Amino acid sequence: MIYLNGAFMPLEQAFVPVLDRGFIFGDGVYEVIPVYSRHPFRLAEHLRRLQCSLAAIRLDDPHSGEAWGELIGRLIEANPWQDQYIYLQVTRGAAERNHAFPEGVRPTVFMMSSPLTAPPESQREQGIAAITAMDNRWLRCDIKSISLLPNVLLRQAAVDAGAAETLLLREGFLTEGAASNIFVVRDGTLLAPPKNHLMLPGITYDVVLELAEANEMPCQVREISEFEVRSAQELWLTSSTKEVLAITTLDGRPVGDGKPGPAYRRMYAWYQDYKSTVMRAAGKR
Repeated sequence: MIYLNGAFMPLEQAFVPVLDRGFIFGDGVYEVIPVYSRHPFRLAEHLRRLQCSLAAIRLDDPHSGEAWGELIGRLIEANPWQDQYIYLQVTRGAAERNHAFPEGVRPTVFMMSSPLTAPPESQREQGIAAITAMDNRWLRCDIKSISLLPNVLLRQAAVDAGAAETLLLREGFLTEGAASNIFVVRDGTLLAPPKNHLMLPGITYDVVLELAEANEMPCQVREISEFEVRSAQELWLTSSTKEVLAITTLDGRPVGDGKPGPAYRRMYAWYQDYKSTVMRAAGKR
């Protein structure tokens, strides 16, 4: 079951006009919200990011936070999976093709659910491979835009190389992954690129920094040079659906000793404990 413009329906019955600006211009934004045991994870933070993306493209939020929560809850219950993820998309709506904003047009609101499958145990134990590439995307990467062609091409470059992700470098510094945030561990310190217009402010990124602070893991949020990336003892990938994964090979060369490191193993354990605590609390409400 999916949700489209006020109605719940089977996916195969859902259609949007060919003149929808999401289809014509990529004029819209999206969110991905993980759901564990039928409880959305960090929902308020995801909706806050959605509101920031909508404001950045000058599109009024079609629902209040309470209304979004109610619709998302209904969609979760309408689908069979205990663990799932919600894909939510808002476009400027259907109108005559013209670059300028149309007037009096209702936005198109679409949501669907898919089963949320944890990364295989082999990736947890062995880590994943990644490559690097020049970050050639636009300069508003903080907007969770549906215009993802550069990310698609950069992610496909990783697939072509037999890797799981592409780490992006801009003018000699790390920004993020094609579909993830990236952390670096050097000399026992966790390094994170700062939030700015060149990276998406990740929800899991925030959780990792909160857990590092709570557990007194040394941490710095600052620009990270390409040299620091390539000489790191550990590299991590984070995202809402992948959670936290160790990158153990970069451009065909081992990261550290080529195995998930001790800092990663601590963070992974802290993350799982935190997630369980949050979900237990959600279940009691």
